[in-house]
Amino acid sequence: MKLDVYGKEVEVIRSDSRWCVYYLGAEGKKRIAQDLNIPSDLPESEVMDFLADLCHEWAGPGRVEVIRIR
Repeated sequence: MKLDVYGKEVEVIRSDSRWCVYYLGAEGKKRIAQDLNIPSDLPESEVMDFLADLCHEWAGPGRVEVIRIR
């Protein structure tokens, strides 16, 4: 799933029973987000809330929520 996390685009993928998070670049490239670790037992329905809590420092004017892009 692709998310806008307080203005930063990330992709979250389930792989080998764990969550992998990638930062998305403007030119279609992505890099592993080593600083964003989602517990492997967290259900998909709770990923957005988890990232909202984890990354709340990124919030600011015009960047007030975590939304699903695709």
